[in-house]
Amino acid sequence: MCGIAGLACKPGVSPDPTLLKAMSAALRHRGPDGMGEYVTDRAALCHRRLSIIDLAGGAQPLTLGSIALVANGEIYNDPALRQSLPDIHFRTGSDCETPLALWPRLGVDYPAALRGMYAIALLDGSTPANDIILSRDPFGIKPLYIATYDGGIAFASEPQALLSAGIGARAVRPEIRDQLLAFQFTFGCETIYPGIRRLAPGETLRIVDGRIVERKLHPAMPPRPAGPPLLTSEAAALEQLDRALIDTVTAHERADVPFGLFLSGGIDSSSLLAAMVKGGCQKPRAWTARFDVGCADESRHAAEIAAAAGARHEILTIDDDMLWRDLPRIVAAMDDPVADYAIIPTWFLARAARAEATVILSGEGGDELFAGYGRYRRAITPWWRGGKMPHRKSAFRGRNHLARTKSPKPYASSSSGGRMSHLERAQASDISEWLPNDLLIKLDRCLMAHGLEGRTPLLDPVMAGFAATLPDHLKIRNGQGKYLLRRWLQNNMPAARPFAPKQGFTVPIGTWIAQKAPALAPLVSRNAGIRAAGQSTKVQRLFEDAANRRFGRAAWHLLFYALWHRIHIEGASADGDVFDTLATH
Repeated sequence: MCGIAGLACKPGVSPDPTLLKAMSAALRHRGPDGMGEYVTDRAALCHRRLSIIDLAGGAQPLTLGSIALVANGEIYNDPALRQSLPDIHFRTGSDCETPLALWPRLGVDYPAALRGMYAIALLDGSTPANDIILSRDPFGIKPLYIATYDGGIAFASEPQALLSAGIGARAVRPEIRDQLLAFQFTFGCETIYPGIRRLAPGETLRIVDGRIVERKLHPAMPPRPAGPPLLTSEAAALEQLDRALIDTVTAHERADVPFGLFLSGGIDSSSLLAAMVKGGCQKPRAWTARFDVGCADESRHAAEIAAAAGARHEILTIDDDMLWRDLPRIVAAMDDPVADYAIIPTWFLARAARAEATVILSGEGGDELFAGYGRYRRAITPWWRGGKMPHRKSAFRGRNHLARTKSPKPYASSSSGGRMSHLERAQASDISEWLPNDLLIKLDRCLMAHGLEGRTPLLDPVMAGFAATLPDHLKIRNGQGKYLLRRWLQNNMPAARPFAPKQGFTVPIGTWIAQKAPALAPLVSRNAGIRAAGQSTKVQRLFEDAANRRFGRAAWHLLFYALWHRIHIEGASADGDVFDTLATH
Protein backbone atom coordinates (compact mmCIF):
# COMPACT_ATOMS: atom_id res chain seq x y z
CA MET A 1 0.00 0.00 0.00
CA CYS A 2 1.40 3.34 -0.90
CA GLY A 3 1.18 6.41 -3.06
CA ILE A 4 2.22 6.52 -6.70
CA ALA A 5 2.79 9.32 -9.21
CA GLY A 6 4.50 9.93 -12.51
CA LEU A 7 4.82 11.70 -15.84
CA ALA A 8 4.21 10.60 -19.42
CA CYS A 9 5.88 13.21 -21.62
CA LYS A 10 5.31 14.57 -25.10
CA PRO A 11 8.01 14.10 -27.75
CA GLY A 12 10.99 16.32 -27.02
CA VAL A 13 10.06 16.76 -23.34
CA SER A 14 11.87 15.07 -20.46
CA PRO A 15 10.42 14.47 -16.98
CA ASP A 16 10.84 17.51 -14.76
CA PRO A 17 12.52 16.43 -11.48
CA THR A 18 10.93 19.38 -9.67
CA LEU A 19 7.45 18.07 -10.46
CA LEU A 20 8.35 14.54 -9.38
CA LYS A 21 9.80 15.80 -6.10
CA ALA A 22 6.69 17.87 -5.35
CA MET A 23 4.30 14.99 -6.06
CA SER A 24 6.35 12.53 -4.02
CA ALA A 25 6.51 14.88 -1.04
CA ALA A 26 2.73 15.41 -1.14
CA LEU A 27 2.18 11.63 -0.94
CA ARG A 28 4.53 10.95 1.96
CA HIS A 29 1.65 10.18 4.36
CA ARG A 30 0.58 7.32 2.10
CA GLY A 31 4.00 5.69 2.25
CA PRO A 32 6.17 6.68 5.22
CA ASP A 33 8.42 3.59 4.97
CA GLY A 34 10.37 4.43 1.82
CA MET A 35 10.46 6.06 -1.60
CA GLY A 36 11.75 5.24 -5.06
CA GLU A 37 11.90 6.58 -8.62
CA TYR A 38 12.33 5.22 -12.14
CA VAL A 39 13.14 7.88 -14.74
CA THR A 40 13.83 7.71 -18.47
CA ASP A 41 14.14 10.52 -20.99
CA ARG A 42 10.44 10.10 -21.89
CA ALA A 43 8.62 9.13 -18.69
CA ALA A 44 8.95 8.72 -14.94
CA LEU A 45 7.45 6.81 -12.01
CA CYS A 46 7.70 7.59 -8.31
CA HIS A 47 6.58 5.58 -5.31
CA ARG A 48 5.96 6.06 -1.60
CA ARG A 49 5.87 2.78 0.31
CA LEU A 50 3.85 1.51 3.25
CA SER A 51 5.41 -1.91 3.85
CA ILE A 52 2.86 -4.73 4.09
CA ILE A 53 4.29 -7.79 2.28
CA ASP A 54 8.01 -8.68 1.88
CA LEU A 55 9.08 -5.92 4.24
CA ALA A 56 12.77 -6.30 3.40
CA GLY A 57 12.68 -6.93 -0.35
CA GLY A 58 9.48 -5.39 -1.70
CA ALA A 59 10.65 -1.84 -2.39
CA GLN A 60 9.42 -0.26 -5.63
CA PRO A 61 9.77 0.48 -8.52
CA LEU A 62 9.92 -3.17 -9.55
CA THR A 63 11.55 -3.99 -12.88
CA LEU A 64 11.55 -6.80 -15.45
CA GLY A 65 14.01 -6.06 -18.21
CA SER A 66 13.07 -2.65 -19.59
CA ILE A 67 9.62 -2.63 -17.93
CA ALA A 68 9.08 -0.91 -14.59
CA LEU A 69 6.10 -0.83 -12.24
CA VAL A 70 4.82 1.12 -9.25
CA ALA A 71 1.63 0.00 -7.56
CA ASN A 72 -0.70 1.05 -4.77
CA GLY A 73 -2.58 -2.03 -3.69
CA GLU A 74 -2.65 -5.73 -2.92
CA ILE A 75 -2.88 -8.65 -5.36
CA TYR A 76 -4.59 -11.43 -3.42
CA ASN A 77 -4.10 -14.14 -6.04
CA ASP A 78 -0.36 -13.50 -6.25
CA PRO A 79 0.57 -17.05 -5.05
CA ALA A 80 -1.61 -18.66 -7.75
CA LEU A 81 -0.29 -16.30 -10.42
CA ARG A 82 3.30 -17.18 -9.54
CA GLN A 83 2.52 -20.87 -9.97
CA SER A 84 1.04 -20.13 -13.40
CA LEU A 85 4.25 -18.37 -14.49
CA PRO A 86 6.96 -21.04 -13.96
CA ASP A 87 9.29 -19.46 -16.54
CA ILE A 88 9.56 -16.21 -14.56
CA HIS A 89 12.29 -15.80 -11.97
CA PHE A 90 10.67 -13.58 -9.35
CA ARG A 91 13.20 -11.54 -7.44
CA THR A 92 10.99 -10.46 -4.53
CA GLY A 93 8.10 -11.73 -2.45
CA SER A 94 6.07 -8.63 -3.31
CA ASP A 95 2.57 -9.39 -4.56
CA CYS A 96 2.94 -6.50 -7.01
CA GLU A 97 5.65 -8.28 -9.00
CA THR A 98 3.19 -10.58 -10.79
CA PRO A 99 1.37 -7.76 -12.69
CA LEU A 100 4.80 -6.80 -14.03
CA ALA A 101 5.19 -10.30 -15.50
CA LEU A 102 1.66 -10.35 -16.93
CA TRP A 103 1.93 -7.16 -18.96
CA PRO A 104 4.19 -8.55 -21.76
CA ARG A 105 1.87 -11.57 -22.11
CA LEU A 106 -1.58 -9.97 -21.93
CA GLY A 107 -1.17 -6.28 -22.74
CA VAL A 108 -4.03 -4.01 -21.65
CA ASP A 109 -6.05 -7.07 -20.67
CA TYR A 110 -3.62 -8.02 -17.87
CA PRO A 111 -5.86 -6.59 -15.07
CA ALA A 112 -8.48 -9.25 -15.88
CA ALA A 113 -6.10 -11.81 -14.34
CA LEU A 114 -5.78 -9.89 -11.06
CA ARG A 115 -7.76 -10.44 -7.89
CA GLY A 116 -7.14 -7.45 -5.71
CA MET A 117 -7.36 -3.73 -5.12
CA TYR A 118 -4.89 -1.62 -7.01
CA ALA A 119 -3.78 1.47 -8.86
CA ILE A 120 -0.87 0.42 -11.07
CA ALA A 121 1.48 2.38 -13.34
CA LEU A 122 3.71 0.51 -15.80
CA LEU A 123 6.48 2.07 -17.88
CA ASP A 124 7.27 -0.02 -20.95
CA GLY A 125 10.82 0.87 -21.94
CA SER A 126 10.71 -1.56 -24.87
CA THR A 127 8.59 0.94 -26.84
CA PRO A 128 10.12 4.04 -28.48
CA ALA A 129 7.85 6.40 -26.52
CA ASN A 130 8.28 4.55 -23.21
CA ASP A 131 4.53 3.93 -23.03
CA ILE A 132 2.82 4.45 -19.67
CA ILE A 133 -0.02 2.07 -18.75
CA LEU A 134 -2.34 3.05 -15.89
CA SER A 135 -4.87 0.65 -14.32
CA ARG A 136 -7.41 0.92 -11.52
CA ASP A 137 -9.22 -2.02 -9.89
CA PRO A 138 -12.80 -2.72 -11.03
CA PHE A 139 -14.52 -1.57 -7.82
CA GLY A 140 -12.37 1.57 -7.57
CA ILE A 141 -11.03 0.65 -4.13
CA LYS A 142 -7.71 2.36 -4.83
CA PRO A 143 -7.67 5.89 -6.29
CA LEU A 144 -5.81 7.24 -9.32
CA TYR A 145 -6.03 10.70 -10.91
CA ILE A 146 -4.67 12.18 -14.13
CA ALA A 147 -4.23 15.67 -15.54
CA THR A 148 -2.65 17.19 -18.62
CA TYR A 149 0.15 19.74 -18.30
CA ASP A 150 2.46 21.49 -20.75
CA GLY A 151 4.79 18.49 -20.90
CA GLY A 152 2.18 15.74 -21.34
CA ILE A 153 0.12 13.80 -18.78
CA ALA A 154 0.72 13.53 -15.03
CA PHE A 155 -0.87 11.03 -12.66
CA ALA A 156 -0.99 10.54 -8.89
CA SER A 157 -2.84 8.73 -6.10
CA GLU A 158 -4.36 12.00 -4.87
CA PRO A 159 -5.29 15.32 -6.52
CA GLN A 160 -3.31 17.24 -3.92
CA ALA A 161 -0.10 15.68 -5.28
CA LEU A 162 -0.87 17.09 -8.73
CA LEU A 163 -1.86 20.46 -7.29
CA SER A 164 1.31 20.62 -5.19
CA ALA A 165 3.28 20.28 -8.42
CA GLY A 166 1.33 23.09 -10.06
CA ILE A 167 -0.61 20.66 -12.28
CA GLY A 168 -4.33 21.30 -12.49
CA ALA A 169 -6.11 24.34 -11.08
CA ARG A 170 -6.66 24.94 -7.37
CA ALA A 171 -10.15 26.16 -8.17
CA VAL A 172 -13.74 24.88 -8.11
CA ARG A 173 -16.00 23.71 -10.92
CA PRO A 174 -19.42 25.12 -9.92
CA GLU A 175 -21.49 22.22 -11.29
CA ILE A 176 -19.36 19.68 -9.39
CA ARG A 177 -19.52 21.81 -6.21
CA ASP A 178 -23.31 21.80 -6.43
CA GLN A 179 -23.31 18.00 -6.65
CA LEU A 180 -21.17 17.85 -3.50
CA LEU A 181 -23.39 20.24 -1.54
CA ALA A 182 -26.59 18.50 -2.61
CA PHE A 183 -25.56 14.83 -2.38
CA GLN A 184 -22.32 14.73 -0.26
CA PHE A 185 -20.20 13.27 -3.09
CA THR A 186 -19.52 13.90 -6.78
CA PHE A 187 -20.35 11.70 -9.75
CA GLY A 188 -18.43 10.19 -12.60
CA CYS A 189 -14.77 10.81 -13.43
CA GLU A 190 -14.65 14.61 -13.32
CA THR A 191 -13.38 16.01 -10.03
CA ILE A 192 -14.18 19.35 -8.46
CA TYR A 193 -10.80 20.67 -9.70
CA PRO A 194 -10.68 21.89 -13.31
CA GLY A 195 -8.37 19.71 -15.37
CA ILE A 196 -8.11 16.76 -12.95
CA ARG A 197 -10.11 13.57 -13.43
CA ARG A 198 -10.33 10.15 -11.83
CA LEU A 199 -9.62 6.96 -13.68
CA ALA A 200 -12.91 5.11 -13.79
CA PRO A 201 -13.17 1.91 -11.72
CA GLY A 202 -11.76 -0.90 -13.84
CA GLU A 203 -10.20 1.47 -16.38
CA THR A 204 -6.84 0.83 -18.06
CA LEU A 205 -5.19 3.56 -20.15
CA ARG A 206 -2.20 3.35 -22.46
CA ILE A 207 -0.43 6.69 -22.89
CA VAL A 208 1.96 7.28 -25.80
CA ASP A 209 3.79 10.55 -26.46
CA GLY A 210 1.83 12.28 -23.71
CA ARG A 211 -1.64 11.39 -24.99
CA ILE A 212 -4.12 8.58 -24.34
CA VAL A 213 -4.21 6.17 -27.29
CA GLU A 214 -6.05 3.15 -25.83
CA ARG A 215 -8.68 2.62 -23.17
CA LYS A 216 -10.04 -0.64 -21.75
CA LEU A 217 -12.69 -1.21 -19.07
CA HIS A 218 -12.91 -4.28 -16.81
CA PRO A 219 -16.31 -4.37 -15.02
CA ALA A 220 -16.70 -5.04 -11.30
CA MET A 221 -19.66 -7.37 -11.68
CA PRO A 222 -19.22 -10.33 -14.01
CA PRO A 223 -21.59 -10.91 -16.92
CA ARG A 224 -24.23 -13.57 -16.46
CA PRO A 225 -26.39 -15.41 -18.97
CA ALA A 226 -29.65 -13.86 -20.07
CA GLY A 227 -32.64 -14.92 -18.00
CA PRO A 228 -32.99 -15.49 -14.25
CA PRO A 229 -30.05 -15.74 -11.83
CA LEU A 230 -28.50 -19.16 -11.50
CA LEU A 231 -29.07 -19.85 -7.80
CA THR A 232 -32.60 -20.64 -6.65
CA SER A 233 -31.97 -23.01 -3.72
CA GLU A 234 -31.38 -21.26 -0.40
CA ALA A 235 -29.40 -24.22 0.95
CA ALA A 236 -27.10 -24.25 -2.08
CA ALA A 237 -26.69 -20.47 -1.90
CA LEU A 238 -25.72 -20.64 1.80
CA GLU A 239 -23.14 -23.32 1.03
CA GLN A 240 -21.60 -21.24 -1.75
CA LEU A 241 -21.68 -18.08 0.37
CA ASP A 242 -19.83 -19.91 3.14
CA ARG A 243 -17.06 -20.94 0.74
CA ALA A 244 -16.83 -17.47 -0.80
CA LEU A 245 -16.68 -15.65 2.55
CA ILE A 246 -13.99 -17.87 4.04
CA ASP A 247 -12.01 -17.69 0.80
CA THR A 248 -12.09 -13.91 0.50
CA VAL A 249 -11.47 -13.17 4.19
CA THR A 250 -8.52 -15.56 4.29
CA ALA A 251 -7.04 -13.94 1.18
CA HIS A 252 -7.49 -10.46 2.65
CA GLU A 253 -5.70 -11.45 5.86
CA ARG A 254 -2.43 -12.07 3.99
CA ALA A 255 0.12 -9.64 5.43
CA ASP A 256 3.50 -9.53 7.12
CA VAL A 257 2.22 -6.92 9.59
CA PRO A 258 -0.53 -6.90 12.27
CA PHE A 259 -4.13 -6.55 11.06
CA GLY A 260 -7.55 -5.97 12.59
CA LEU A 261 -11.17 -5.10 11.87
CA PHE A 262 -13.51 -2.13 12.16
CA LEU A 263 -16.54 -3.66 13.90
CA SER A 264 -19.73 -1.58 13.77
CA GLY A 265 -22.04 -4.27 15.12
CA GLY A 266 -23.86 -4.41 11.78
CA ILE A 267 -24.30 -7.37 9.46
CA ASP A 268 -21.29 -6.74 7.20
CA SER A 269 -18.51 -6.30 9.75
CA SER A 270 -20.01 -9.00 12.00
CA SER A 271 -19.96 -11.43 9.05
CA LEU A 272 -16.31 -10.60 8.42
CA LEU A 273 -15.46 -11.26 12.06
CA ALA A 274 -17.33 -14.58 12.01
CA ALA A 275 -15.50 -15.58 8.82
CA MET A 276 -12.14 -14.60 10.34
CA VAL A 277 -12.78 -16.89 13.31
CA LYS A 278 -14.18 -19.71 11.18
CA GLY A 279 -11.13 -19.44 8.92
CA GLY A 280 -8.77 -19.94 11.85
CA CYS A 281 -7.83 -16.39 12.92
CA GLN A 282 -6.98 -16.46 16.64
CA LYS A 283 -8.06 -13.56 18.87
CA PRO A 284 -8.71 -11.02 16.09
CA ARG A 285 -8.33 -7.34 16.93
CA ALA A 286 -11.40 -5.10 16.53
CA TRP A 287 -12.29 -1.44 17.02
CA THR A 288 -15.73 0.17 17.41
CA ALA A 289 -16.77 3.84 17.57
CA ARG A 290 -19.53 5.37 19.69
CA PHE A 291 -20.59 8.93 20.55
CA ASP A 292 -21.10 10.60 23.91
CA VAL A 293 -24.53 12.07 23.10
CA GLY A 294 -27.85 10.41 22.43
CA CYS A 295 -27.94 8.72 19.04
CA ALA A 296 -27.98 5.17 17.71
CA ASP A 297 -25.31 3.28 19.65
CA GLU A 298 -24.42 -0.27 18.61
CA SER A 299 -21.23 -0.43 20.67
CA ARG A 300 -22.70 -2.70 23.36
CA HIS A 301 -23.95 -5.07 20.68
CA ALA A 302 -20.54 -4.94 18.99
CA ALA A 303 -18.92 -5.83 22.32
CA GLU A 304 -21.18 -8.89 22.63
CA ILE A 305 -20.22 -10.01 19.13
CA ALA A 306 -16.53 -9.46 19.83
CA ALA A 307 -16.79 -11.48 23.03
CA ALA A 308 -18.50 -14.34 21.20
CA ALA A 309 -15.65 -14.32 18.68
CA GLY A 310 -12.93 -14.15 21.33
CA ALA A 311 -11.73 -10.88 19.83
CA ARG A 312 -9.64 -8.23 21.54
CA HIS A 313 -12.00 -5.30 21.32
CA GLU A 314 -11.67 -1.57 21.91
CA ILE A 315 -14.54 0.93 21.99
CA LEU A 316 -13.59 4.50 21.13
CA THR A 317 -15.89 7.27 22.43
CA ILE A 318 -15.97 10.40 20.27
CA ASP A 319 -17.16 13.68 21.77
CA ASP A 320 -17.74 17.18 20.43
CA ASP A 321 -14.43 18.52 21.76
CA MET A 322 -12.62 15.93 19.62
CA LEU A 323 -14.70 16.93 16.62
CA TRP A 324 -14.09 20.68 16.82
CA ARG A 325 -10.38 20.14 17.51
CA ASP A 326 -9.69 17.60 14.76
CA LEU A 327 -12.24 18.27 12.02
CA PRO A 328 -9.87 20.52 10.00
CA ARG A 329 -7.33 17.68 9.79
CA ILE A 330 -10.08 15.25 8.77
CA VAL A 331 -11.22 17.59 6.01
CA ALA A 332 -7.60 18.18 4.97
CA ALA A 333 -7.36 14.46 4.20
CA MET A 334 -10.40 14.69 1.89
CA ASP A 335 -8.74 16.45 -1.04
CA ASP A 336 -11.28 14.80 -3.36
CA PRO A 337 -14.18 16.02 -1.21
CA VAL A 338 -16.73 13.67 0.34
CA ALA A 339 -19.14 15.24 2.85
CA ASP A 340 -20.11 11.87 4.33
CA TYR A 341 -20.32 12.31 8.11
CA ALA A 342 -18.90 8.80 8.47
CA ILE A 343 -15.49 10.35 7.79
CA ILE A 344 -15.57 11.44 11.45
CA PRO A 345 -15.62 8.01 13.16
CA THR A 346 -13.51 6.46 10.38
CA TRP A 347 -10.72 8.98 10.90
CA PHE A 348 -10.70 8.59 14.70
CA LEU A 349 -10.85 4.79 14.49
CA ALA A 350 -7.91 4.80 12.08
CA ARG A 351 -5.86 6.93 14.46
CA ALA A 352 -6.59 4.58 17.34
CA ALA A 353 -5.98 1.39 15.34
CA ARG A 354 -2.63 2.58 13.93
CA ALA A 355 -1.00 2.09 17.32
CA GLU A 356 -1.43 -1.69 16.98
CA ALA A 357 -2.13 -2.52 13.32
CA THR A 358 -1.09 -1.61 9.80
CA VAL A 359 -3.95 -3.34 7.94
CA ILE A 360 -7.68 -2.96 8.64
CA LEU A 361 -10.52 -5.06 7.23
CA SER A 362 -13.77 -3.16 6.71
CA GLY A 363 -17.27 -4.11 5.59
CA GLU A 364 -17.80 -1.72 2.66
CA GLY A 365 -19.70 -3.35 -0.18
CA GLY A 366 -22.10 -5.56 1.74
CA ASP A 367 -25.06 -3.23 1.27
CA GLU A 368 -24.42 -2.89 -2.46
CA LEU A 369 -23.79 -6.58 -3.25
CA PHE A 370 -26.46 -8.06 -0.96
CA ALA A 371 -29.08 -5.26 -1.09
CA GLY A 372 -28.96 -3.77 2.38
CA TYR A 373 -30.20 -0.23 1.79
CA GLY A 374 -33.81 0.71 2.49
CA ARG A 375 -34.07 2.32 -0.94
CA TYR A 376 -33.61 -1.12 -2.50
CA ARG A 377 -36.85 -2.29 -0.91
CA ARG A 378 -38.66 0.42 -2.84
CA ALA A 379 -37.12 -0.95 -6.03
CA ILE A 380 -38.81 -4.35 -5.61
CA THR A 381 -42.19 -3.00 -4.45
CA PRO A 382 -44.81 -3.04 -7.24
CA TRP A 383 -45.71 0.41 -8.52
CA TRP A 384 -49.36 0.03 -7.42
CA ARG A 385 -48.12 -0.32 -3.82
CA GLY A 386 -45.95 2.80 -3.99
CA GLY A 387 -42.76 1.19 -5.29
CA LYS A 388 -40.42 3.20 -7.51
CA MET A 389 -36.83 3.27 -8.66
CA PRO A 390 -34.72 4.90 -5.93
CA HIS A 391 -32.91 8.19 -6.46
CA ARG A 392 -30.81 10.37 -4.23
CA LYS A 393 -32.47 13.39 -2.67
CA SER A 394 -30.74 16.71 -2.34
CA ALA A 395 -29.96 17.84 1.22
CA PHE A 396 -31.48 21.19 0.19
CA ARG A 397 -34.72 19.86 -1.32
CA GLY A 398 -37.43 22.51 -1.28
CA ARG A 399 -35.05 25.29 -0.21
CA ASN A 400 -33.03 26.71 -3.13
CA HIS A 401 -31.40 25.99 -6.48
CA LEU A 402 -29.43 23.05 -5.05
CA ALA A 403 -32.73 21.18 -4.72
CA ARG A 404 -32.82 21.03 -8.52
CA THR A 405 -29.41 19.35 -8.80
CA LYS A 406 -29.86 15.94 -10.41
CA SER A 407 -28.28 12.67 -9.31
CA PRO A 408 -27.52 9.83 -11.73
CA LYS A 409 -30.41 7.50 -12.42
CA PRO A 410 -30.07 3.75 -11.89
CA TYR A 411 -29.09 2.07 -15.11
CA ALA A 412 -28.62 -1.34 -16.67
CA SER A 413 -24.92 -2.10 -17.04
CA SER A 414 -23.88 -3.09 -20.54
CA SER A 415 -21.77 -5.84 -18.97
CA SER A 416 -24.74 -7.56 -17.34
CA GLY A 417 -25.23 -9.87 -20.29
CA GLY A 418 -28.99 -10.10 -19.76
CA ARG A 419 -32.00 -8.21 -18.54
CA MET A 420 -31.64 -6.81 -15.02
CA SER A 421 -34.36 -6.49 -12.40
CA HIS A 422 -35.16 -3.08 -10.90
CA LEU A 423 -33.20 -4.11 -7.82
CA GLU A 424 -30.15 -5.10 -9.85
CA ARG A 425 -30.27 -1.80 -11.73
CA ALA A 426 -30.26 0.12 -8.44
CA GLN A 427 -27.36 -1.99 -7.16
CA ALA A 428 -25.42 -1.43 -10.39
CA SER A 429 -25.84 2.32 -10.05
CA ASP A 430 -24.52 2.30 -6.48
CA ILE A 431 -21.59 0.05 -7.41
CA SER A 432 -20.57 2.42 -10.20
CA GLU A 433 -21.06 5.74 -8.36
CA TRP A 434 -21.80 5.61 -4.62
CA LEU A 435 -19.15 3.03 -3.76
CA PRO A 436 -16.09 4.46 -5.55
CA ASN A 437 -16.93 8.16 -5.23
CA ASP A 438 -18.11 8.21 -1.60
CA LEU A 439 -17.50 5.14 0.56
CA LEU A 440 -14.15 4.10 -0.89
CA ILE A 441 -12.69 7.62 -1.06
CA LYS A 442 -13.72 8.05 2.58
CA LEU A 443 -12.02 4.81 3.61
CA ASP A 444 -8.88 5.43 1.58
CA ARG A 445 -8.22 8.97 2.75
CA CYS A 446 -9.11 8.51 6.42
CA LEU A 447 -6.90 5.44 6.76
CA MET A 448 -4.01 6.59 4.59
CA ALA A 449 -3.85 9.83 6.58
CA HIS A 450 -2.55 7.57 9.38
CA GLY A 451 -0.45 5.25 7.22
CA LEU A 452 -3.03 2.47 7.56
CA GLU A 453 -4.14 0.12 4.78
CA GLY A 454 -7.85 -0.55 4.37
CA ARG A 455 -9.06 -3.84 2.87
CA THR A 456 -12.62 -4.62 1.82
CA PRO A 457 -13.13 -8.42 1.58
CA LEU A 458 -16.73 -8.09 0.37
CA LEU A 459 -15.52 -6.15 -2.69
CA ASP A 460 -13.72 -9.06 -4.28
CA PRO A 461 -14.12 -10.94 -7.59
CA VAL A 462 -15.05 -14.14 -5.74
CA MET A 463 -17.80 -12.35 -3.80
CA ALA A 464 -18.95 -10.39 -6.86
CA GLY A 465 -19.19 -13.57 -8.90
CA PHE A 466 -21.30 -15.18 -6.21
CA ALA A 467 -23.55 -12.14 -5.66
CA ALA A 468 -24.24 -11.93 -9.40
CA THR A 469 -25.99 -15.33 -9.24
CA LEU A 470 -28.46 -14.39 -6.51
CA PRO A 471 -32.15 -13.80 -7.26
CA ASP A 472 -33.90 -10.86 -5.62
CA HIS A 473 -35.73 -13.03 -3.08
CA LEU A 474 -32.41 -14.18 -1.55
CA LYS A 475 -31.39 -10.55 -1.10
CA ILE A 476 -34.60 -9.00 0.29
CA ARG A 477 -37.25 -10.88 2.24
CA ASN A 478 -39.93 -9.85 4.75
CA GLY A 479 -38.90 -6.22 4.53
CA GLN A 480 -35.24 -6.87 5.38
CA GLY A 481 -32.27 -6.58 3.05
CA LYS A 482 -29.19 -8.81 3.02
CA TYR A 483 -31.38 -11.83 3.73
CA LEU A 484 -28.86 -14.50 2.71
CA LEU A 485 -25.99 -12.82 4.56
CA ARG A 486 -28.17 -12.62 7.67
CA ARG A 487 -28.97 -16.34 7.36
CA TRP A 488 -25.29 -17.19 7.10
CA LEU A 489 -24.49 -15.04 10.15
CA GLN A 490 -27.34 -16.63 12.10
CA ASN A 491 -25.77 -20.05 11.46
CA ASN A 492 -22.21 -19.01 12.24
CA MET A 493 -22.52 -16.38 14.98
CA PRO A 494 -25.94 -16.41 16.67
CA ALA A 495 -24.76 -13.75 19.14
CA ALA A 496 -24.96 -11.24 16.29
CA ARG A 497 -28.80 -11.58 16.26
CA PRO A 498 -28.85 -10.76 12.55
CA PHE A 499 -32.63 -10.67 12.19
CA ALA A 500 -33.21 -8.38 15.17
CA PRO A 501 -34.10 -4.74 14.33
CA LYS A 502 -31.00 -2.59 13.96
CA GLN A 503 -30.67 1.01 15.06
CA GLY A 504 -28.41 1.92 12.16
CA PHE A 505 -25.32 4.08 12.36
CA THR A 506 -25.57 7.84 12.79
CA VAL A 507 -23.28 10.66 13.86
CA PRO A 508 -24.76 13.42 16.08
CA ILE A 509 -23.30 16.12 13.86
CA GLY A 510 -26.56 18.08 13.72
CA THR A 511 -26.74 18.29 17.52
CA TRP A 512 -23.14 19.44 17.72
CA ILE A 513 -23.60 22.10 15.02
CA ALA A 514 -26.75 23.46 16.72
CA GLN A 515 -24.86 23.80 20.02
CA LYS A 516 -22.17 25.92 18.36
CA ALA A 517 -24.45 27.80 15.97
CA PRO A 518 -23.97 31.31 17.50
CA ALA A 519 -20.18 31.17 16.99
CA LEU A 520 -20.10 28.90 13.96
CA ALA A 521 -22.80 30.31 11.66
CA PRO A 522 -21.19 33.76 11.13
CA LEU A 523 -17.85 32.16 10.22
CA VAL A 524 -19.43 29.79 7.72
CA SER A 525 -21.72 32.41 6.17
CA ARG A 526 -18.71 34.68 5.48
CA ASN A 527 -16.69 31.87 3.87
CA ALA A 528 -15.69 32.63 0.28
CA GLY A 529 -16.76 29.21 -0.95
CA ILE A 530 -20.18 29.44 0.70
CA ARG A 531 -20.76 32.92 -0.73
CA ALA A 532 -19.75 31.78 -4.23
CA ALA A 533 -22.23 28.91 -3.95
CA GLY A 534 -25.03 31.32 -3.07
CA GLN A 535 -25.61 29.74 0.35
CA SER A 536 -24.53 32.42 2.83
CA THR A 537 -28.09 33.55 3.66
CA LYS A 538 -29.14 29.98 4.51
CA VAL A 539 -26.48 29.28 7.14
CA GLN A 540 -27.95 30.94 10.26
CA ARG A 541 -31.35 29.21 10.05
CA LEU A 542 -29.89 25.82 9.10
CA PHE A 543 -27.33 25.88 11.91
CA GLU A 544 -29.81 26.97 14.57
CA ASP A 545 -32.15 24.12 13.60
CA ALA A 546 -29.46 21.55 12.77
CA ALA A 547 -30.55 19.23 15.58
CA ASN A 548 -33.67 18.67 13.49
CA ARG A 549 -32.82 15.93 11.00
CA ARG A 550 -34.59 17.87 8.27
CA PHE A 551 -31.95 20.62 8.52
CA GLY A 552 -28.92 18.78 9.94
CA ARG A 553 -27.70 17.17 6.73
CA ALA A 554 -27.67 20.48 4.83
CA ALA A 555 -25.95 22.25 7.75
CA TRP A 556 -23.22 19.59 7.85
CA HIS A 557 -22.64 19.85 4.09
CA LEU A 558 -22.15 23.62 4.38
CA LEU A 559 -19.77 23.28 7.33
CA PHE A 560 -17.74 20.60 5.54
CA TYR A 561 -17.54 22.62 2.34
CA ALA A 562 -16.56 25.83 4.13
CA LEU A 563 -13.65 24.02 5.82
CA TRP A 564 -12.73 22.21 2.60
CA HIS A 565 -12.66 25.46 0.65
CA ARG A 566 -10.53 27.21 3.29
CA ILE A 567 -7.96 24.40 3.31
CA HIS A 568 -7.83 23.12 -0.26
CA ILE A 569 -8.65 26.26 -2.27
CA GLU A 570 -7.65 29.19 -0.06
CA GLY A 571 -4.63 27.41 1.42
CA ALA A 572 -5.50 27.87 5.12
CA SER A 573 -3.65 25.78 7.68
CA ALA A 574 -5.46 22.79 9.18
CA ASP A 575 -3.40 22.90 12.37
CA GLY A 576 -5.95 24.83 14.44
CA ASP A 577 -9.47 23.94 15.48
CA VAL A 578 -12.59 24.53 13.36
CA PHE A 579 -12.99 28.14 14.51
CA ASP A 580 -9.32 29.01 13.88
CA THR A 581 -9.47 27.48 10.43
CA LEU A 582 -12.65 29.29 9.39
CA ALA A 583 -11.56 32.67 10.71
CA THR A 584 -10.43 35.06 7.97
CA HIS A 585 -7.62 37.50 8.69
